[in-house]
Amino acid sequence: MEKRMFRAVVAFFLCLFLAPVLHAAPPSGSAVVTFGSFSEREGALFVAEDQGFFRKYGLDVKLVHVRSGPVGLSALSAGESQFYNGSATGAILGAAAGGLDLVFVAGLINKLTGAFVVNPAIKTPEDLKGKNIGVQSMGGGIWMFTMLVFDHWGLDPKRDNINFRIIGDEAVLAQALANRVIDGSYMGYTFASILEKQGFRVLADCAKLGIPYQGTGIMARRSYIRAAPDTTEKLLRALVDAIKFIQEPANQAQATKSLAKGLRLSRVEDAAEGYGRMVTMYERRISPNVEGVRNAVRLLGSVNEKIGRLKAEDLIDDSFVKKLEREGRF
Repeated sequence: MEKRMFRAVVAFFLCLFLAPVLHAAPPSGSAVVTFGSFSEREGALFVAEDQGFFRKYGLDVKLVHVRSGPVGLSALSAGESQFYNGSATGAILGAAAGGLDLVFVAGLINKLTGAFVVNPAIKTPEDLKGKNIGVQSMGGGIWMFTMLVFDHWGLDPKRDNINFRIIGDEAVLAQALANRVIDGSYMGYTFASILEKQGFRVLADCAKLGIPYQGTGIMARRSYIRAAPDTTEKLLRALVDAIKFIQEPANQAQATKSLAKGLRLSRVEDAAEGYGRMVTMYERRISPNVEGVRNAVRLLGSVNEKIGRLKAEDLIDDSFVKKLEREGRF
C-alpha cells in the first residue's frame, strides 16, 4: 500500500514538473472546478450550475469531471483549474506534504457519508476477509473512505488478505459489483440505492458510524485565493445558495432533476434517494472540518511519515467562510 501511494504521489509531481511553468490567469470571474467523485456529494455543484447560482454572482464556472484526485491536483498545480472539489485523501495529503500550497477554503460535507455495498453472500464485516474490493484509484477518495470504514471495523487489508481492485468511478464500480467482478465497494447513496433494489446488501450507512472526516470540500492553492479573493468568495456564495436551495422542500423536484442531469441518469426517479441524502448531508455552515482532516492525517501518517508531519490547521483557510458567517449567511 505504501509503495502504491508513493507511486501516485511521484506521478502527481511528474505531472507538476512537466506542466508549463507559466499560465495565463483566467479572466476575472471565470473558474474551472474539477471533481473526481461522481455521486450526490457533487450535488451542490450540479445545482449551482443548473439553477444559475454561479451566474447570479457573475461567475463563468466550468465543471470538469476528472479520472482521479491526482489528475485534478495536476490541473490545479498547472493553473488549468482554480478549484478542486474533493476530500482529505492520500493524494491530497501527499501533495500537501510534498510542498503544494493546497488549502480547504470550505467544507461542504463535514462527515463520512455514503454506503458500503456488498454482494448478498456477505453478511458481516468479517466476511470481507479475502474478498475483492473495488476502488477508483489507490490513495483516492473511495480508497480513503474504504480505509476509514475498515479502520472503524478493525480490518487490515494486508493482514486480512483484502484485495483492492482499481475499477473506475462509482457508476463503473456499481456495474462491476452487479456483474460480480468485485465483492464490495464504497459508493454514494444514489448508486447504493439502485444496487439495493437489485438485491445487493448495504453493509453499512457510513454516516451512522460516526467517523470524523473532512468529506467533500472546496480546495484551491493558497497563492490563487490570495490573487483572486473575489472569485473565491463568489464561488462560495453560490454554493451556499445551492445548499439552501437543496434543503428547501419546495425545490425537491428541481434539485432532483439537477442531480439526475449531473449524474447523467436516464431516469430522474433514480436520483430520488440521492436527493433525500443531500438534504441532510450538507450543512449551511460550510467551515472546513479540522478534526476530520486530522483524522485523515492520523490514518495515512501510519504509512507515510511526511503526511504524518502535516498539521491539519495548516491545510485550512476559513477566512472566506468567516466573512460569510459575519454577514449572517449561515
